[in-house]
Amino acid sequence: MKTLILKLAGLKCDHCAAAVRRSLETVPGVDEAVVTLEPMQARVLCEAAAVEREKLIEAVETAGYQVVSD
Repeated sequence: MKTLILKLAGLKCDHCAAAVRRSLETVPGVDEAVVTLEPMQARVLCEAAAVEREKLIEAVETAGYQVVSD
C-alpha cells in the first residue's frame, strides 16, 4: 500500500470534498480517499503499483476541481 497526497484547488465546502472523494474512490486500485478543506488536499490510500497519479488527477478534474503542483 502507498499513500499519495494531492494538493487541491477550488473546494469550498464539505459537499465539494465529498464529490472529490467519491470520484477518487472510483479509480481502480484506490482503497480509500480522504479529502480535507484545511489543508485543501486529498490523501489517497492505494495499491502500490496499481494507480497512476495521472488517473487520480483525471478523477479530481472529472469532479470539477483542480490538482495544483507542489
